[in-house]
Amino acid sequence: MKNTIITLKDITVSYDGEQVLNDFNLEIHDGEFVTLLGPSGCGKTTALRTIAGFIKPDKGDVFFYEKNITDLPPHKREVNTIFQKYALFPHLNVYENIAFGMRLKGRGEKEIKQTVQQMLAKVNLTGYAHRGISQLSGGQQQRVAIARALANEPKVLLLDEPLGALDLKLRKDMQVELKKLQQETGITFVFVTHDQEEALSMSDTVVVMDGGVIQQIGTPTDIYNEPRNAFVADFIGESNILDGIMLEDYSVKFAGHIFRCLDGGFGRNTPVDVVIRPEDIKVVEPDSTRITGDVTAVTFKGVHYEIIVDVAGFKWMIQSTECCNVGDRIGLSLTPNDIHVMHKSEYSGMFGDYSTFSDEMGEDMAISEEANASERDQESQENRTEAEDPAHEI
Repeated sequence: MKNTIITLKDITVSYDGEQVLNDFNLEIHDGEFVTLLGPSGCGKTTALRTIAGFIKPDKGDVFFYEKNITDLPPHKREVNTIFQKYALFPHLNVYENIAFGMRLKGRGEKEIKQTVQQMLAKVNLTGYAHRGISQLSGGQQQRVAIARALANEPKVLLLDEPLGALDLKLRKDMQVELKKLQQETGITFVFVTHDQEEALSMSDTVVVMDGGVIQQIGTPTDIYNEPRNAFVADFIGESNILDGIMLEDYSVKFAGHIFRCLDGGFGRNTPVDVVIRPEDIKVVEPDSTRITGDVTAVTFKGVHYEIIVDVAGFKWMIQSTECCNVGDRIGLSLTPNDIHVMHKSEYSGMFGDYSTFSDEMGEDMAISEEANASERDQESQENRTEAEDPAHEI
């Protein structure tokens, strides 16, 4: 069992009277890659800033190992933060950017030179020491920011959506690079993102958040395969979430039929949520199974087809390599392993039916993008002082 390096205990934070974190508790272990995952406004960045010292909680304490550091200023904490904007010094070249923090700490020039060379090699930028920041691509600038942070030998590296400004291919490449760096250095990484795929592919531990509350903590596999409630099931990938009745252990009724499952301990005749992942559904002939429906939409996604099927008014999503046509009547085949049963929660009934998937997707995406842009502008305004002040990052 690894030692706990950071503990957030009973943390409460409010902005303008609105509570963002409420009695928030989290333990982060030494050498872990931990991701705080959730939608915009869920409190994940506030939790990260609290660890960094940029935010002092209204209530609660922050511990580093077992030492209370709640009142310790950011520059005295053994953590470094990498922002989405990177906060590099445009008037300094790559070498001087990486050396900056070490100079503030009074390191000798021989040690600085050796460390800078090591860091450049670690982030695959050997030969770039004398390049200007404006001569670098976005991915290269991010690597310089990482090298500068690692040069100061932090115990914990905090990353606030650092891949958000990169294009998709570079973003995926940097996901691999960051995970490799974390494994090589053994430094604890605490990563903030709203990207589910990013969290699942990089993390040892995922902390799913909503409304300032932790919904579930677990490995990527556990989070995906065993979601605790409808929010987690919907947020981590696509899910069909149906109302069900747990008749008894290993027997659940939904979609008008009784199915065997692998879940137990719910009691008899208990209302539950039933989760079925789109990729677990097998398309079969309609006369060979109990669940049948009409195809209402088909989208080619490259590796698979995304198929929306109307089953007695409830629209399911199926992901299949077999193509169907709109109007086809098909059967949906399930095994006990494909069925996951969850307790009812405040999120029950909010997710899982794809009735509005086709009609409202474009409108929802436009509204979501507008809201995200507004929030990014607000966060940029709040972070400007922090991001531009080198003392905050060193």
